[in-house]
Amino acid sequence: MRPPRPSPPLSASLFNSLIASRARAGRSADALSLLARMLAAGFAPTAFTFAPILSSPSATACCAAQLHPHMIKSGLLHCEPYSGTSLVGFFRRSGRFDEALKVFDEMTVRSVVTWNCLISSFVQYGRSHDALFWFRELVRSGDGLSDGSLVAVLPVIGLPVQVHGLVKKIRMDSFPAVANALLNSYSACGAIQVAEKMFKELVFRDVASWNTMITGFARCNVPERAFELFLSMLHQGDLPNETTFASVLYACTSMNGHVHGKFIHAKVIKQNLNTSVFINTALASFYANCIGWRNAHKVAEEVPENSTTCWNALISGHSDSDGPTSLVILRDMLRSGIKPNEVSFSASLKDLSLLDLQQIHSLVTRLGHGGNDYVSSRIISSYASHGIVSDALTYGVALDPDSCSVSMNVLAGVYNKARMYHETKELLLHQQSRDTVSWSILITACARNGDCIEAFGFFEQMRILGHHVDNHVFVSLLSICTKNNSLYLGKLIHGLIIKTSSDTYVDNMLLDMYAKCGRIEDCLRVFEEMEHRNVISWTAVISGLGLNGFSHKALAWFKAMEKDGCKPDKVAILAVLSACRHGRLVQEGMKIFKNMKADYSVEAEMEHYICVVDMLCKCGYLKEAEVVIRGMPFQPSTAIWRTFLQGCKTYGVTEAQVFS
Repeated sequence: MRPPRPSPPLSASLFNSLIASRARAGRSADALSLLARMLAAGFAPTAFTFAPILSSPSATACCAAQLHPHMIKSGLLHCEPYSGTSLVGFFRRSGRFDEALKVFDEMTVRSVVTWNCLISSFVQYGRSHDALFWFRELVRSGDGLSDGSLVAVLPVIGLPVQVHGLVKKIRMDSFPAVANALLNSYSACGAIQVAEKMFKELVFRDVASWNTMITGFARCNVPERAFELFLSMLHQGDLPNETTFASVLYACTSMNGHVHGKFIHAKVIKQNLNTSVFINTALASFYANCIGWRNAHKVAEEVPENSTTCWNALISGHSDSDGPTSLVILRDMLRSGIKPNEVSFSASLKDLSLLDLQQIHSLVTRLGHGGNDYVSSRIISSYASHGIVSDALTYGVALDPDSCSVSMNVLAGVYNKARMYHETKELLLHQQSRDTVSWSILITACARNGDCIEAFGFFEQMRILGHHVDNHVFVSLLSICTKNNSLYLGKLIHGLIIKTSSDTYVDNMLLDMYAKCGRIEDCLRVFEEMEHRNVISWTAVISGLGLNGFSHKALAWFKAMEKDGCKPDKVAILAVLSACRHGRLVQEGMKIFKNMKADYSVEAEMEHYICVVDMLCKCGYLKEAEVVIRGMPFQPSTAIWRTFLQGCKTYGVTEAQVFS
């Protein structure tokens, strides 16, 4: 009889192997027990001891709390990068950035993987400013860049010109992953021509490069070019994959390309990919949107797995005037043995008749999706869009506020539109956790209700809690500053807007705020600095100039607006007429008024007539005012007669004298 094989001698390597195997199996508690045995046996942890435990799917905050002191005591946190990086990685997966940064600062030896771990975590959680900050710190640190560093940060960079220059400088533009990330970044920010130029210069192109460009052209409203690129890919002998076909089918849908889509379908069959759920979903969407529901239905029925996603594509593309309603598709889906999911119901709750809405609501309840946050939010907004606010509110208040945060935000929005501002605040303040949207709605409710101090108090809390301040919040706060003529607070908000970002809507509110606070120089400066201007921007400046006594300048800006190719609307014309009224520019104002229809295709409304009659009466042109009133295509309002009689009184003229 052969003697039993002796057990291998205990060693740090053996313990590390055993710990790693337990951790990979999701048995982190057993891994921690083995670590305790390892330490009791007198073996010091190595660089490979802690990382497997912290990477285990069953690792908890308790594990991290136990291992952190061991790393410090053993000196591994300060002498090698692997242990510290694994701890940073654990904290970033949990979204605990303060702890991740604390460990990162404690590490005296870091690798590029440590930096990448930190940067990618900020990107993953949408904290682009932090990601960019730490990427710059990595560049300054001299720890070196990897392709992972660049791939991690490029999605949040916007136009990547500077990073592209850096990539060329360190000669990493030949790395496929980096090149594809650059292509995607250029495409995502609309610089598709730059992406195409770079694509043509690539020495090596893989299928991801082709897919990035095809998707980029499709999303940048150049679907014809996406299809051409697909043909070039075939011509050069590169084999399309599922992503390629899905992207080019999206392009065919965008350009309503019946023949193009059928050609792609034939290629899918030829390449034996017609059993792919991913591609069949794209095909169902194409047929539903471009050709007809019957063809799309046939594609969905031929999918071997009877995929829910294919049916969801049918529901999303059911806009055919001859096709069935989403309720009919849901019923067919159930008859086919497929149970609708939350995506099915969310997609079906669009543009419904009230009867269909009520039946789908009943179906949602019956199939147990009534507690789903996204489905519930769609039901609330659907009832509200039909004007049945009572049903929307009744349904919404019955939901659990802590598990249906999206629905609570939609419900708060319904309260706001119904001018029930107290109910809005009560609803959101009782929520355990509030997101950016909740804070935005809360501040908007305060602004509309005139609770100015409370609005700024909520704004301060929002910033302390680290929430991103969106443009809706800025608009609400600027409206408060405008109503209260608070230039100091308005300038503070303007400073914050400069530090973050803004859009044309926010810039227009800034124009209005400065104009109504009497700071026309600041108003004009904001206008000059705007990247995108619209008719509202011009109107705000013209109105501001008129209000502040610069009537001639207002008239000049109105003419400049026309020269700039921006066609005045009824509000812009009212603003310039008001400026003429303030400046007693009767001839100029009457010329604009008389030519409204011919020059601007705008019919004069009651507000225009009131403004013109007021201008004429204030300047003593009572007879002319009477002619304007008599020529109105509708009954003069009480306000017009009041204005006219006030003019008669001012100039000591009786009605009989005017109408004689």
